[in-house]
Amino acid sequence: MASTALNIPNLLTYGRILAVPLIVLCFFIEGRLHGSDAARWSALAIFVVASVTDFFDGYLARIWDQTSNIGRMLDPIADKLLVSSILLLVAADGTIAGWSIWAAIIILCREILVSGLREYLAALKVSVPVTWIAKWKTTLQMIALGFLLAGPAGDKVLPYTTEIGIGMLWIAALITIYTGYDYFKAGLRHVVDE
Repeated sequence: MASTALNIPNLLTYGRILAVPLIVLCFFIEGRLHGSDAARWSALAIFVVASVTDFFDGYLARIWDQTSNIGRMLDPIADKLLVSSILLLVAADGTIAGWSIWAAIIILCREILVSGLREYLAALKVSVPVTWIAKWKTTLQMIALGFLLAGPAGDKVLPYTTEIGIGMLWIAALITIYTGYDYFKAGLRHVVDE
């Protein structure tokens, strides 16, 4: 049990979970919420490393035949913690505001609803596999969050960094609606049959 829990794929997942408070801490290093350039670049660096582990933990678990129940449980939790904390962070510091908040709300609501549906279906021993479009949605979402973390600091290097991030966030939100509908359609027949 201990060797399975401490295999490299699971350690990468634990690292992604630990990255969440570190990213948030970057914005609070001065004792208050402040997205200085240094804070943004530090948070972005941690986020990029955490995002790369999202690919490698599953990939390594499959090729090394080290899949585990704890890994299957924690991987989506780590993803949701990372995405939701960054969405809340960039909303709190004003990087996204106004109508852009709706893109974040759509993404957060879908994540919560799909998690609840998966938990319910798991109790019925029904598995809902992750589709390729859902994987592309996650990739696009992560890239958007990277642009938004860079935000105003990134605008100084690449003009319109923030706007690119907001545009990509909206595209990810629209794909999120589609994939969420896909999951609900797949799971609805099990809910209705009850």
